[in-house]
Amino acid sequence: MGKGFFISKAVGIAAIIVGAGALATIIALSVVYSQEKAKNNDNVLPTDGGTTSKPPVTTTAPSNEPWDKYRLPKSLVPDHYNVTLWPRLKQNLTTGLFIFTGQSTVEFVCAEETDLILIHSNKLNYTKRENNHLASLTSLGGVKAPSIKSSWLQQVTQYLVLQLDGKLMKDHRYHLHTDFTGELADDLGGFYRSEYMEDGVKKVVATTQMQPTDARKAFPCFDEPAMKAIFHITLIHDLGTVALSNGEEKESSNVNIEGHDVQKTVFQPTEKMSTYLLAFIVSDFSFINNTIDGVLIRIFARTPAIAAGQGDYALNKTGPILKFFEKYYNSSYPLPKSDQIALPDFNAGAMENWGLITYRETALLYDETFSSNSNKQRIATIIAHELAHMWFGNLVTLRWWNDLWLNEGFASYVEYLGAHEAEPEWNVKDLIVLSDVHRVFAVDALASSHPLSSKEEDIQKPAQISELFDAISYSKGASVLRMLSDFLTEKVFTMGLRTYLAEFAFGNAGYTDLWSHLQMAVDATGTDIPETVSNIMNTWVLQMGFPVVTVNTSTGIISQKHFLLDPDSEVTTPSIYNYEWIVPIKWMKTETIQHPKWLKNESVTIDEMKVSGSDWVLANINVVGYYRVNYDQGNWERLLGVLSTNHVAIPVINRAQLVDDAFNLARAKIISTVLALRTTKYLNKEREYMPWESAVGNLDFFYLMFDRSEVYGPMQDYLRNQVTPLFTHYKSLTDNWKNVPVGHMDQIHPNLRSTVYCNAIAAGGAKEWEFAWSQFKNASIAIEADKLRYALACTKQPWLLNRYLEYTLDPNMIRKQDATSTIVYIANNVIGQSLAWDFVRARWSYIFTQYGGGSFSFSNLVNGVTERFSTEYELQQLKQFKEDNAEVGFGSGTLAVDQSIERTIANIKWIAENKQNVLDWFKAEEKP
Repeated sequence: MGKGFFISKAVGIAAIIVGAGALATIIALSVVYSQEKAKNNDNVLPTDGGTTSKPPVTTTAPSNEPWDKYRLPKSLVPDHYNVTLWPRLKQNLTTGLFIFTGQSTVEFVCAEETDLILIHSNKLNYTKRENNHLASLTSLGGVKAPSIKSSWLQQVTQYLVLQLDGKLMKDHRYHLHTDFTGELADDLGGFYRSEYMEDGVKKVVATTQMQPTDARKAFPCFDEPAMKAIFHITLIHDLGTVALSNGEEKESSNVNIEGHDVQKTVFQPTEKMSTYLLAFIVSDFSFINNTIDGVLIRIFARTPAIAAGQGDYALNKTGPILKFFEKYYNSSYPLPKSDQIALPDFNAGAMENWGLITYRETALLYDETFSSNSNKQRIATIIAHELAHMWFGNLVTLRWWNDLWLNEGFASYVEYLGAHEAEPEWNVKDLIVLSDVHRVFAVDALASSHPLSSKEEDIQKPAQISELFDAISYSKGASVLRMLSDFLTEKVFTMGLRTYLAEFAFGNAGYTDLWSHLQMAVDATGTDIPETVSNIMNTWVLQMGFPVVTVNTSTGIISQKHFLLDPDSEVTTPSIYNYEWIVPIKWMKTETIQHPKWLKNESVTIDEMKVSGSDWVLANINVVGYYRVNYDQGNWERLLGVLSTNHVAIPVINRAQLVDDAFNLARAKIISTVLALRTTKYLNKEREYMPWESAVGNLDFFYLMFDRSEVYGPMQDYLRNQVTPLFTHYKSLTDNWKNVPVGHMDQIHPNLRSTVYCNAIAAGGAKEWEFAWSQFKNASIAIEADKLRYALACTKQPWLLNRYLEYTLDPNMIRKQDATSTIVYIANNVIGQSLAWDFVRARWSYIFTQYGGGSFSFSNLVNGVTERFSTEYELQQLKQFKEDNAEVGFGSGTLAVDQSIERTIANIKWIAENKQNVLDWFKAEEKP
């Protein structure tokens, strides 16, 4: 699954600290997107479709019966499904609901004798069949099938349960038939509806989002990733609409069913695949297409969007990215088509359904007038992310969700390689350091973090599965795989990757299988590494966190220690590695790259790292390693000297690293906060994007901690002085803002839209807000609507912010997909922060129920509304919030609540220890 999106917090701090003029420069440079990993909603209450009898549902407490366990037994193995679905795109006049009806036949093999059939089903109502049961069973091959003794729906574990009066025979095949009705709800999960206005007419799309556990909301199925099967899909749909699915269209004809003239579209059978990758869509969208080496590529979207050319960029870049991955994997694209569709309502950034990838409109559609460079880059990287999954994830699929990190981490790494192929002049591969490595460090430095790989038995319930879709799985996964590829070399890495994909094609695997194939490549090439791939990588995969590597250039001793943002926090999670890692260290000495070293134990002496005089050492070149670096005071002083006199002697990525490491080492009390602040003094000479983004992102923490205190004024003055030369540079480069620079990271127009909108609304009142709201509601371009939605949270009027918060509960005002991010936007506003926190506390039960505790966006919501917390009073409120809502629950935001408490405690300590020193330093820097 691809990435969601929200405006970088760096934009917010820049807006207030550096003023409107200097802000333009920061925005002009801001081409990197922040990531929100959004997931499905699966918490809407079940409803009766109105056309079938509602079967009994058990609500008894869990027992030790098979149907009370969340994992399927191994007794039945699906082979193929025949599924026919008929979504109604108009409301049922009796119930007021949108519904779909369906019929399904699944052919399965009995692997172990059993008198029980369990098949996943959630929120489906069944038409009773023979003997008043919810399904019928037939046997293939002349053996009579046992009769169904009893049938019911097990709500908690989401099963259709069939008890038989005899046993199914081992190695025999059976058919299970069902007729069912479901609600085509607006809950963004399973088979759901998306609505939009076109020419004053409301239109409805029937679409899907199955990952991770919502295929069972569309039809009864063995809904686990290892239960791969072939799917024969047929869609019944209104005349004039277009039906899409994973497979190619086989045939389509007009038919009359139950007195309705409709269209029947039959699709070619899929490859053997997992249920979570299924997709079927009915719409009246238009498309553009191209064919590359026999593969049909189509981009679908609302007709006006296609007519305006908004799909052209995606179409032009999909082919080159697809060909890149064919070469990278040494494997032809395994399907005859690659459809991509932009949906008005979609909770994630995108979803890698095999052959039919779904996207938010903002993740696929590009308009050169309204879209910023950040938007364009996001489209390229998300397309690359999803296409990478066509092999890694779809062709070879994880066995169980505890290995999700490998699937999403891999795609999150190679998306930069694919985007680089599409846009080689952007140098986008470097930006993984800001977007993923530095981003996830903030989470993984908490004692409440978690390892990449979980135990299979610990990941059972749908909510537990959804909770894995977090920054650790995506961004840490990407970071450690990038590190692995670097120390093995890309040649060896891809060699092992290719044999892995070849062996497990159309099947399932785990991360240890990849380690085995990479080890085979290491052995075949004679690559020199200090331990096996498995031994090295398990230290990064099986324990949470990461080390800070300290280099003492006086003694040559390098050492490692578990890096914790709050050194006083208690780590209760045990580790078989005692929080030590096998660390690859790339380094340089005074502008010369040295031979890489390895740190396998707590410390080691490396004589080459001793320096004298003006020589200096810089470790973790280009931040290919997943760790922070600290130095002895002497080396820090020499590095600061290089920054002030000849900063280009240090690679640009490492200039961003020095700032980021220093600020976080200071928060962890490893170095002084004043030393961290000194890393920003050279910025008046810096013209590159990455160091500036790193600095602004880290100073965002100061903004959050001090924007309500006397520190804020002197800090603002200091940063204005630092950014003025950069502003002047761009004024000159653009000939007084007349010309647009050619460099991807130098762009200005139209990247200023968000800034202009935000500042105008902040400076205005109700009239300006209402104007922007009307522009938002009438926006036909999704990216423009997103910019306006963000800007509406910039107002300084509390009553407008409160009203805006109320709008998030009404999907007619704010789409459900945007509700939680809108609340976070409001919380990012210093005036709106307390309003948003009060709102979330008061409405938590409703928000949780309506917008899905299984949604990944819930962790972003919890973190977003509490990020500024830094007082004892706020800490007690947060603890009370956790206690008050224990019964309601927090779903995928459960871990985020604990992380917010831990972060607030650390913030309180940090302010008490640093406020005066920070104030004194900024004041001292004001003096001429």
